[in-house]
Amino acid sequence: MSRTVRIASVNVNGIRAAVRNGMAGWLDSAGVDVLTLQEVRAERVHLEDALPGWHLVHDESLTKGRSGVAVASRLPIVDSRIDLGDDDVDSRGRWIEADFEVDGERLTVVSAYVHSGEVGTPRQEAKYGFLDAMSARLPQLSDSDALALVTGDLNVGHRELDIKNWKGNVKKAGFLPAERAYFDRFLGDAGASVTGVDGSVGPGIGWVDIGRRAAGEVDGPYTWWSNRGQAFDNDTGWRIDYHLASPALAARVSDYRVARAAAYAERWSDHAPVIADYRIGR
Repeated sequence: MSRTVRIASVNVNGIRAAVRNGMAGWLDSAGVDVLTLQEVRAERVHLEDALPGWHLVHDESLTKGRSGVAVASRLPIVDSRIDLGDDDVDSRGRWIEADFEVDGERLTVVSAYVHSGEVGTPRQEAKYGFLDAMSARLPQLSDSDALALVTGDLNVGHRELDIKNWKGNVKKAGFLPAERAYFDRFLGDAGASVTGVDGSVGPGIGWVDIGRRAAGEVDGPYTWWSNRGQAFDNDTGWRIDYHLASPALAARVSDYRVARAAAYAERWSDHAPVIADYRIGR
């Protein structure tokens, strides 16, 4: 018999700060089964203190106090992996896969934190290298109708609908045509020739953007807001936090939402949790 598995993803902007600012209270009422975290910025012991009683896998950044990804779960984690691409890919603290067995089916959930990038610098090249590695890994994860989900802060607004002030950001990291073209291919029909927004051509991979499919052709809903000015109050945000699902898993979605705080003072991160329910099990 199938069951509903609620999966939430959030860039916590430091797990210890998030807990101090109210994350634990939100989590108590959210009914989450699997929680993926980005920008953990902490050691294993800090995660255990923040999430007592949860099953945990964690990839800490090599640079103390930076990045870091984790998967926390009420369900047992049967296996995990942190490798993405070859040794040239800067993926430490940015990619972790966790496997679950749920009522006779295997589910793989990824917590990913893509580089923010910076035009004309090595940071942007590291971002493209990471996105290249994702392009190779996604077809492997979805092979043979596998149930797989990539969640996290992917640091790219795919379409104009995903950024309030898109016109002012077309030459900035996060909305560059070359970055957006990766998502054109991620979400293009599997095996089809896809022309990206930058004019590049490549094969579609066939994954599904659960957030865009749920929201339809509307602005947002945004998941991140700058701390500058009145961005949150005016809802001048970016949709850069995703649930990207393999085709088989995309058919199992029963609900999706962005848990935007009711007021600026109630936020415990500059990102909002992204939550979806999936029916898993035979």
